[in-house]
Amino acid sequence: MHRFLSRIAIGVLALAVSTTTLAAGAKGPDRILIVVSGEGRDQGKTRPGYEMDELSQAWAIFRDNGFDVHIASPQGGAVEADKYDPKHPANARLLADAAAMRELAATRATATLKAEHYAGVFVVGGKGAMFDLPKDKALSRLIGRIHDHGGVVSAVCHGPAALVDVRTADGALLVANRAVNGFSNEEEAIFGKKWAKDYAFRIEDAMRERGARWEEAPLMLPHVAIDGRLITGQNPYSTTGVAEAVVRATGRTPVARTPDRDERSMALVQRMLGGDAEGARKALAATPTDFHVELIALLGYYQAKAATDDAALRSALSVMQLARPHYSAPELGLGMADAHLRLKEHGDARRLVEAVLADKPDLAEAKALLAKIPQ
Repeated sequence: MHRFLSRIAIGVLALAVSTTTLAAGAKGPDRILIVVSGEGRDQGKTRPGYEMDELSQAWAIFRDNGFDVHIASPQGGAVEADKYDPKHPANARLLADAAAMRELAATRATATLKAEHYAGVFVVGGKGAMFDLPKDKALSRLIGRIHDHGGVVSAVCHGPAALVDVRTADGALLVANRAVNGFSNEEEAIFGKKWAKDYAFRIEDAMRERGARWEEAPLMLPHVAIDGRLITGQNPYSTTGVAEAVVRATGRTPVARTPDRDERSMALVQRMLGGDAEGARKALAATPTDFHVELIALLGYYQAKAATDDAALRSALSVMQLARPHYSAPELGLGMADAHLRLKEHGDARRLVEAVLADKPDLAEAKALLAKIPQ
């Protein structure tokens, strides 16, 4: 376990060392700043806020790796998350931690913070991040100075919205000519719902316009872009990867941990899409309760909706087929049938729809899809 350095030594070190020295192995202070949106109201119903799962998972990794954690928002004070599952292991752990709950009840206003007090900053996503974080000039300055002081700048999902106009000490845009990602246009088109129309920009568009090198994985699969001390994650399932990359960027080796069910499920899909379909099927069949089968099914279903060519559609269909032996919801069968129809595999499409209708003969969606299949 990494030893804590004294606060006095840290203050001297942060002011004295350059980025080059830090890269060679010197350490910044043992504290990470987590930034969340303060927009949230009514669990996201009347105004979107931040994603609790992203906060809690990152917070747990930082704490387990020896970091003190501060939580900030643009205005400070209490902040509200969008609706979440309090029984999720990471959420339950954070909710039971008195110090963490004090931070959330009285977040630190970004304008009151000093860059040299932090080894890095992690910006949490959630649709609220699209509204208040990019407009917070104090936050932009703080993030730029943390980077100037040799700290790590990171964000996940909608959190990278806070980075688009950050500048370093030489006046250059932080993201220019850097590898980055965040919630993609493809993901926004599927999951943006009612709020996306009110955004000042889309993250992908803004990053490309500023000269960033945009990276992207298939819809809702985890992906982490690492460019020196700039670390960004595409979506909520990238959170743990970003947090552990932050730990490594500070010179530590992340402590071993057990991935949760969602992480294991995404890793299983990546294993299958990487070429080991048979191994993935066998792993799921051997211990289906170790995985979140509904999540796998939904992943394939929405990837199929977003697919714009046959290759992407076949990939999405394979994800749905992975889940099908363990998840029999009619929506999954119809999603697979629609994919076969779009691929002009009419026999497979018809068999799937007829199987759904045999179980639910009055299902209007199934009848409508069957009518579209050529005889």
